[in-house]
Amino acid sequence: MVEAVQDAGVVVTGAGGGIGAALARRFAAEGARVVVNDLDAGKAKAVAEEIGGIAVPGDASAIVGDARDALGGTVDVYCANAGVAFEDTGADGPLDEKSWALSWDVNVMAHVRAAHELLPDWLERGAGRFVATVSAAGLLTMIGAPSYSVTKHGAHAFAEWLSLTYRHRGLKVHAICPQGVRTDMLAATGSAGDLVLQSTAIEPEDVADALFRGIEEDRFLILPHPEVAEYYQARAAGPDRWLSGMNHIQRTWEEGK
Repeated sequence: MVEAVQDAGVVVTGAGGGIGAALARRFAAEGARVVVNDLDAGKAKAVAEEIGGIAVPGDASAIVGDARDALGGTVDVYCANAGVAFEDTGADGPLDEKSWALSWDVNVMAHVRAAHELLPDWLERGAGRFVATVSAAGLLTMIGAPSYSVTKHGAHAFAEWLSLTYRHRGLKVHAICPQGVRTDMLAATGSAGDLVLQSTAIEPEDVADALFRGIEEDRFLILPHPEVAEYYQARAAGPDRWLSGMNHIQRTWEEGK
């Protein structure tokens, strides 16, 4: 059992399936009181009933108040997990306005809005935990998915900013950055995901395990695929070489389409 989450009030957005459901199950198993959020009310209710949690369906950007009330007035851990992904590089280039607008709103602004609501209480108490499900794409990039890649970089940058700004005031922040995870979102990445992510894809439960190891070790960056650290270092140390390698993958994808 991880003492830091026992009897904690936890909110997990996008928890009707995939990584979110795995996180909700793990927090509940560790003794937390869990609010399960999802746009799909039926899925949120099903997971909540399974784990003895509380379903609070709706837009992840607007449920902090209702979730806080459901937990008796206090949120101790907020998992900003809800996200969207698109394969949105068309023949005319990377400008699909709907993909960009929705990706920005869900993948970045939902995190910002939640933090805005949560920070006053956390800073007053000197304690709080913000968990952002980012993606390895937020450290690297993803072929065929410009809006996803850019907004996940934004989500990672915001998590970093929260940590460097408020860690001395008791806020703990974790950024989860997996590669492929066997979820509906992986399927949404289409042929690019098949090429780049499927062969090393892991289960959602593996992501939850990685997060809890990170909580125990008080680490910001959570890498369910440890090799991502090497890719991140290579990208920083030799950006042109790294871009050439990614372009090779891009060309392989184009030739296979």
